[in-house]
Amino acid sequence: MSVIVFGSANVDLVMPVLALPVPGQTVLTESYLAVPGGKGANQALATRRAGAEVNFVGAVGDDPHGESALSLLQAEGVGLDAVRKADRPTGCAVVMVNPTGENSIVVASGANQSVAASQVSDTLLDQADLLVLQQEIPVEENLQLALRATRKDLQVVYNLAPATDVPGELLEAVDMLVVNEVEAAFLAGGDSDQDMAVLAEALAGEHGFSVIITLGSDGVFVAPGEGAGSFSVGAPVVRVTDTTGAGDTFTGYLAARLAQGDLELKKCILEATCAASLACTKTGAQSGIPYASEVARSASVDI
Repeated sequence: MSVIVFGSANVDLVMPVLALPVPGQTVLTESYLAVPGGKGANQALATRRAGAEVNFVGAVGDDPHGESALSLLQAEGVGLDAVRKADRPTGCAVVMVNPTGENSIVVASGANQSVAASQVSDTLLDQADLLVLQQEIPVEENLQLALRATRKDLQVVYNLAPATDVPGELLEAVDMLVVNEVEAAFLAGGDSDQDMAVLAEALAGEHGFSVIITLGSDGVFVAPGEGAGSFSVGAPVVRVTDTTGAGDTFTGYLAARLAQGDLELKKCILEATCAASLACTKTGAQSGIPYASEVARSASVDI
């Protein structure tokens, strides 16, 4: 099982705060952590810790932050041959986390704006079972790579985060959409107060792909499409420290299990949900991503 994750890599400046600032307010904190992050890199590491072979395709600057952004990926055996050095600085995110684990994030894209579909060779696509995309890189590059993957019958998982307008042609190339409540409502042109079950089924019917809506502590709702029955999965109860990276952990674990090709969707969702919940118990996007053995112990099953 082999996965390509095409996306962003950042250095995250994680700052614990007593309360998230409101407009015009300055909040003081004693310290911060500089740790690797970025949705693409987070998802690649989660896929690897779930046990899959994975190649990360992205871009970093020719600066010290670039080495830091890739450090955990390199240490854990993620393929980095298709990562490019860009003229722009490495992407950087400021992540503020309050005592209940809620966060507020600002991302400076930097080198992530230089990521290009041309970095992915046909050989790399031929060797893969699944492609993962997200939204912290230029949408035009996502489109070009998704179309190439579709022509090679490669399964495409698309995490529409952060939510931005995307061309219909890109949605047509997607096999599975992963979104939270806000992102699902954005795509549907509504608001997040809508019934997520109804919304998921409507999106699946309209676009012809599977829809997975993550609901935080309420778990996940899944509309598989193609006449299959929808279902929901509850989230384990955990002591939340930091929710940063939980969604990326979910997506990475889901990708790894889908790439196996021999697991039913509900089992894939169960493990991904458990992994995302465990990620909330630790600080930092990548440092919080659990290993498959931890997830199996937590779930009390041999996944």
